[in-house]
Amino acid sequence: MQISDSSSRILAGLLEARTGQQLTMSRRWRLETALSQLLRERGIASIDELITILVMGREPSLSTRVVEALLNNETYFFRDRLPFDLIKSAALPVLARRREATRTLRIWSAGCSAGQEVYSLAMLFAEDPATWAGWTIDILGTDVSETMVSRARDGTYTQFEVQRGLGIQQMIRWFEEGAGGWRASEALRKSVRFQVHNLLEPAVHPGRFDLILCRNVLLYLNESTRKKAFDRLSSALAPDGWLMLGAGETVIGQAPTLEADRDMRGLYRHRDSSAKAA
Repeated sequence: MQISDSSSRILAGLLEARTGQQLTMSRRWRLETALSQLLRERGIASIDELITILVMGREPSLSTRVVEALLNNETYFFRDRLPFDLIKSAALPVLARRREATRTLRIWSAGCSAGQEVYSLAMLFAEDPATWAGWTIDILGTDVSETMVSRARDGTYTQFEVQRGLGIQQMIRWFEEGAGGWRASEALRKSVRFQVHNLLEPAVHPGRFDLILCRNVLLYLNESTRKKAFDRLSSALAPDGWLMLGAGETVIGQAPTLEADRDMRGLYRHRDSSAKAA
C-alpha cells in the first residue's frame, strides 16, 4: 500500500500533537502495519482515504484510535532483567531503610503500556513477604493510551505475552489460565493501580514517588518536549528518590535538576541529594 508524503506528515503531526512523540522517517515504514487492523475494521480502503476522513473531522473518536494504533507499545515482563535485579538487590533495600518510619513506598511506572512492567514490580514485593509485611506499597502505572490502560487493569495476556520474561513457576504462581488467556491473580491485580496520563501534562498526584520508571519512552520525543517531560518527572520525584530510564536514554544535557547516581549505576537522582538521602 503506497502512502503519500502528505498523509505521512498529517499522521506524524497528529501523533506529536496528541502525545509529543515524533514519527521519524525511520519509523514511518510501520504505518501500514500499525493501521491495517483499524482500516479493516472500518472498511477503509487506504491510508489516504483514512486521512480524508480525519481531515473532514466527522469522526473525532477515529483520530484517537489512529493515535493509539501508532504508539509503540512494545514491552514484556521483567524487560531486560538487569534493571529489575538492580531494583531488587540495591534500590529496594536502601528505600526500606529510608522509609522505615512511615513504612510506605510509592512507585510510578510511566508509559506502562499493557502493564507488564507494573506487574513485574508487584511480583518483586509479593515474592518477599517477610521484608514488606506491614508496608503500604503504592504501585501506579500510567500510559497515554486508554486501550493499553484498560488492558493493564484487566491483567490478561496471551500465551506468547505471559511467556516473555516469566519462568514457569512465576506463571503458575501469579497467573491463572482461562478462556481469554492468562490473567494476573486477584491479589496481584489488587496490589497495583493504573490511570491514563500524558507525560506532558502535570505530574500525577498526590505526593511524590520514591522510584519512577520511565523506560524507552523519551526516545520518541523531540528535544524541547523531552525537557518538558523531564521537568514533570523531576517534580514528581521524592527529594531522595530515584528515576530509572531506558538503556538508550540519559539526563545529560536535558535535565539540569537531575544527575546520575554514582553509587547506583543506572539510576538518576536530584542534584545535591546525597545530603537528603541519609
